[in-house]
Amino acid sequence: MVVDIDSVVRLLEDAKQTKSDFVELMDSFKDPYLVLIACILSLRTNDRTTYPATLRMLKLAKTPQQMMNVSVEDLEKAIYPVGFYKNKAGQIIELSRILVEKYGGKVPCDIDELCKFRGVGRKTANLVLSEGFHTPAICVDVHVHRIFNRLGYVKTKDPEETEFALRKKLPEKYWIPINSLLVTHGQNVCKPINPKCEICPVEKYCKKIIKK
Repeated sequence: MVVDIDSVVRLLEDAKQTKSDFVELMDSFKDPYLVLIACILSLRTNDRTTYPATLRMLKLAKTPQQMMNVSVEDLEKAIYPVGFYKNKAGQIIELSRILVEKYGGKVPCDIDELCKFRGVGRKTANLVLSEGFHTPAICVDVHVHRIFNRLGYVKTKDPEETEFALRKKLPEKYWIPINSLLVTHGQNVCKPINPKCEICPVEKYCKKIIKK
């Protein structure tokens, strides 16, 4: 059976599942720079930890010009205990300095340029494009990768492969909202272990392809 992606998206939207505080915060950002640095914090860290760390970070600086003048020690203290907080603090300050010196303080609206920054991969770059610039881009994290494979919509081995498969198959009108929608569904229902299939609004469309 071919997955009816229009029905899947509509049912997930109608379900109105509770977003994490961090997802709500990311959805509220209009500035590509804020999306970028918050996404860097979120890597390999759960939303419960990332959310308050992001708020503490933004009390120190909200622009590249402000952030490049923050000491690494102060930023480390603000973002602790996110994963790899020491590396991330140095990365964010370095990135901010490069933005000011080479890009006029503006985040580039180009995935190849974004991926030149240390520690910025396609997932982060695509989120900046979609959330920060409202440019059609598919941000594929572990939730998006897992759920689309469980549905049988794609058959891929990793998030990057999923991104390119979705670029060919997923209607462009869903490219921007799909990350927030599936992250929320993955956190609430379609969990990595013991998914709550009995309450899943799209269970009838799911092929339940569970990867070990």
